[in-house]
Amino acid sequence: MKSRVINFLLLFLASATVYAQDTLSVLTFKDAVKIALQNNIILNQQRNLLFQNQVNKTYRIGQLGPQVSLNGNLGQRNGNSFIQQEGRVVNATVYGASGSINVSMPIFNGLSGVNTLRQASSQLDAQMEMVNRSTQDIINIVSTQFLAVLLDQELLKIAIENHAALKKQHEQVKAQVELGARSPVDEYNQQALVSNAEVRVAQAEVVLVNDQSLLMQSLLVDPTVKTRIEEPSWDVNAIAMDNMSLDQLLIVASENRSDLKQAKYTEKASKYGVHASKGNYLPSINASYSNGSAFNQLKGVRKDTSAYRDFNEQFNKDNRNNFIGLSLSIPIFTGFQNRMIYAQSKVLYENSKLLTKGREVLVKGDVIRAYQTYQSVQKAYSASVTGLEASEVAYNLENERYLLGITSFVDLANANRVYVQAQTDMAQAKYRFLFQKILLDYAVGTLKPEDIP
Repeated sequence: MKSRVINFLLLFLASATVYAQDTLSVLTFKDAVKIALQNNIILNQQRNLLFQNQVNKTYRIGQLGPQVSLNGNLGQRNGNSFIQQEGRVVNATVYGASGSINVSMPIFNGLSGVNTLRQASSQLDAQMEMVNRSTQDIINIVSTQFLAVLLDQELLKIAIENHAALKKQHEQVKAQVELGARSPVDEYNQQALVSNAEVRVAQAEVVLVNDQSLLMQSLLVDPTVKTRIEEPSWDVNAIAMDNMSLDQLLIVASENRSDLKQAKYTEKASKYGVHASKGNYLPSINASYSNGSAFNQLKGVRKDTSAYRDFNEQFNKDNRNNFIGLSLSIPIFTGFQNRMIYAQSKVLYENSKLLTKGREVLVKGDVIRAYQTYQSVQKAYSASVTGLEASEVAYNLENERYLLGITSFVDLANANRVYVQAQTDMAQAKYRFLFQKILLDYAVGTLKPEDIP
């Protein structure tokens, strides 16, 4: 009985596993972007760095204000000890405890603290732009990979339909050969076309599996789960660039590209770093204040001959000490340490300016390529629509002529090749045109997750 129960459970688990593997999930483009933004490792790392920069800015603000600490000591000393309350040295065992509150406040440090705060603030702004651009990078990557899978699915569909059509045509030719209406050569040629079409189906399946696995890896989703990529229900004819010229797009990109803004904030932070390092050459003034008290308990000394105070008398007015003072520090020679720090900050600032200049050129190049690609894709889509209609009509007419024995097999094969190529070109132009607006927004820097339809 026990073995039957175990076998039943194993059979149930195996059936559940098969059912789970056969379950087909549907993935939309919006869901893919949402999953990628949640799971992407690089983006989450940048978010962690953003939190670190926020804490660093708060820390730099705090460094401009007073620093407060509570200190306490408790211990035993044997031998000579100086008793503050009595003003004498005794040789005895002394049990002592003390407590104090200390406050220090920077008065002047060559504006190093202020410039360091400004540097931290600019670094925080730069990291915020880095997170924003990383978000756009993820959307761009997902768009490219999602587009590839959509195209692979369409090309596989075209290959399957072409294989089915050629197979049906092969059956017709075979029947005509059996009736003596056609030469056996036509049957063999048609069989070759069917075999080639079957090979293209297998190749399309391999490409689809590879691209879909790559997409699942980018989303950090289990690639073993069967997933069907759903085509976006976007209206191709409604996609437009808002009639913006190239010059207008360049202006928008210069104002919105997060990587360019990040470079500018980084340059600004480096500039404040140079100013902060200059403060090391100037004098610094700090104020300090402390208030505390102590008590000592002696053993080995007669109490009636000492000004003995116990713990209960520790906080009497005459048993407390107060200190208020200013400290001045003037750097004279630090072994070229300040010079080294200034040189490092100066080089970092100069390199940041070079990176900003290079980023400006890169942004312009990205916008120009995206703008020209958009125009080319739009023209290609219009041309592919016309070409597909013409090639379909030509293939149908050529197929009818071939069945009537008017045209040759070579003409029919050529018409079929042109028709399949037109279907492929149409699929490529359609999906590229669907996603080109996203790629253009990415190049301009206005791409936002909430704007994805």
